[in-house]
Amino acid sequence: MPVSITDLADGAAHVPALDEDGQVTGPLVTVQLDGGARQEVLERAAARARDCGRLLVGIASGPPPAPVRPLLAALDLTLAAGGGARECVIVADPVDEARILNATATANPQASLVLGQVLRATQALPVAAALEVESFAYSTLLGGPEFRRWLGARGARPLPPPATAPVIVRRDGTRLLITLNRPERRNAYGRQVRDALADALRVALLDPAIARVVLDGAGPCFCSGGDLDEFGTTPDLATAHFVRTRAGAGRLIHDLGARIEARVHGPCAGAGIELPAFAGTVVANVGTTFRLPEIGMGLIPGAGGTVSIPRRIGRWRTLYLALAGRPIGAGTALAWGLADSLADPASSVQ
Repeated sequence: MPVSITDLADGAAHVPALDEDGQVTGPLVTVQLDGGARQEVLERAAARARDCGRLLVGIASGPPPAPVRPLLAALDLTLAAGGGARECVIVADPVDEARILNATATANPQASLVLGQVLRATQALPVAAALEVESFAYSTLLGGPEFRRWLGARGARPLPPPATAPVIVRRDGTRLLITLNRPERRNAYGRQVRDALADALRVALLDPAIARVVLDGAGPCFCSGGDLDEFGTTPDLATAHFVRTRAGAGRLIHDLGARIEARVHGPCAGAGIELPAFAGTVVANVGTTFRLPEIGMGLIPGAGGTVSIPRRIGRWRTLYLALAGRPIGAGTALAWGLADSLADPASSVQ
């Protein structure tokens, strides 16, 4: 049952979050926003929300009433049947959608709560510091039971064979053209692709004559996310942290800023969204879809997505993408700001 704004102000979401065995209980609480509340109650509710250890999801049967707008920023997400606030996701049935998100959070409570905490903690941090926080949290979850459960259900699989050219790099005057080139694996962001991509991006950063960098992917999609065959293969969690933060491509794309354009297409998931979101410009083919599947693995986005995506669409819609686990289309991505423009597939030829 949803709690009211008054209930939230009175501490209804602040009961202990762990049982006697240290397991998370009730990771997500819904807050009914219809009807509003007095200003003093709204202020107390917002203060409580900012200090809450659970995920707080507001629900509204229409556009949230104007007086509750300051509370929306303190919540982790609001599901509404109307309205255009950045903190909101518009859905046909907010109550039913909240049940779906609650089921996800209940199935993987540690990953869900960690994601909410990371999104809150990093929204005001510089990109470099925020990436460190994301990686610390990701490493923590790699050692947790939810990821072990997913990994065990997936079973042992062979590592991918060596690739001759995981990334193609071409110079065209003042442009550097970078193409992810493992179409047989849907350009999965594994070690070989990561390292070759990072090398190419460093060339662009070191050469001031390169005025424009264009990043795209060969084959049916730009990037299907992390290479699942490599998940859980790093020798230890500390090493995994340093590999993510010192060898990853996200920070390099961010450092290129307005100089880099990412051209995405097909079903992009995980790193396939997280990396291009760092780019100064994202152009998506009209059939592109975007999905964050990591919560279902007992993880959070780990290629920079808790940093790049919220800086485009806000932490609220980022949380929704991760908890829903379903793809959104290019039109929604454009409306939210995850893409800057749409292109016909024929225009993706460089």
